[in-house]
Amino acid sequence: MEKADLLQQLRIDRGEERASSRGSRVWIGVVVALVVLALVAAGGWWWLAGGRTFEVEAATAVAPASSGAGPLAVLQATGYVTARREATVSAQITGTLTKVMIEEGEHVEAGQILALLEDTAQRAALAQAEAQQRAAQAQLVQVNSQLAQNRRDLKRAEDLVGRKLVSEQAVETARTQVEMQGAQVETQKKQVELAQAGVRGAQVQLDYCTIRAPFAGVIIAKAAQVGEIVSPFSAGGGFTRTGIGTIVDMDSLEIEVDVNESYINRVVAKQKVEAVLDAYPDWKIPGHVIAIIPTADRSKATVKVRVALDQKDARIVPDMGVRVSFFEEAPVANANQPASPPKGVLVPSQSIVQRDGKSVVFAIDGEKARVRAVTPGQQMSDLRLVEGLAAGARVVREPPAEMTDGSRVTIKK
Repeated sequence: MEKADLLQQLRIDRGEERASSRGSRVWIGVVVALVVLALVAAGGWWWLAGGRTFEVEAATAVAPASSGAGPLAVLQATGYVTARREATVSAQITGTLTKVMIEEGEHVEAGQILALLEDTAQRAALAQAEAQQRAAQAQLVQVNSQLAQNRRDLKRAEDLVGRKLVSEQAVETARTQVEMQGAQVETQKKQVELAQAGVRGAQVQLDYCTIRAPFAGVIIAKAAQVGEIVSPFSAGGGFTRTGIGTIVDMDSLEIEVDVNESYINRVVAKQKVEAVLDAYPDWKIPGHVIAIIPTADRSKATVKVRVALDQKDARIVPDMGVRVSFFEEAPVANANQPASPPKGVLVPSQSIVQRDGKSVVFAIDGEKARVRAVTPGQQMSDLRLVEGLAAGARVVREPPAEMTDGSRVTIKK
């Protein structure tokens, strides 16, 4: 081979070198883009899972009722305290408030004055009615006096006709006068009664200006102030109040719970129950079933049950959340062997979700939601017995699908 050929083979091809360099830079750019996309995806996942704040409802895990050798809890349900006697007190006429004598939290007695309306027109109408009554009575006195005179004239005419001093016609005329005057007296008596009815009507209108409590209870809302117009009818403009305040008879408090229709066969009238208020979880209040309301809620598949409280207390107020345990008597054969309470705690069924094929709940730890693996057990209405969680723990009632261990949460008010 000649030297020129050998030199040609040893020569470096600058075009291939530049192509190789461009290919390397392209691959480096692809790798960098993939890394950036991975970081963006990781950041998005972090925002959805850990960085995002979820607004959730909280529920408290409670221990099931322990019955020992006594009644056994066959069902638990949640509900609210309600009042059978609750009234928004209003005026029976339209008027302007001149005085409001109630405040929230005050105890009032039946018939106690709650407010006063401007009564100038009503007092004037009453005075006019009373004057008309007095005029009617004075007129009655006058016609009675005339009737007495006519009767005396008739008696004298009857005496004179026997002595032939007056004619029979004169006697008949006198008798007619007596009868006519007697009719006028009866008419005037009716006028007096009419005037008296007018006085009573004016007095009723005046009494309407004084608003009284229909029954004894506690004021839970004050709805109007001095100077505002109140009316029994809604004016629609927003400037007329339709109520003075709301009174609740605390002796009429009871509980209404929604029982899943699948378990309503476990509830009977007069059945013993035990109620626990959400505000006082360590206070157990005895009670009994008043009635099962014979209608079902189609949307929730529940039946409403009324429960009476056997103990009254000032701490119990309307609209408090409450959990009710329904009992049945334990078998006599097991009376000497105290039954141990079911293991675990009760949480809302919807708080139990699946993660990686396991049943878990999200326990609220400060501002974080922590995954807790649980073992579901018996269903009790809308609650379920689970193991793996301590009583008193707060859990997310309905965890969203995006929630993960460590997600930030805020509690709905």
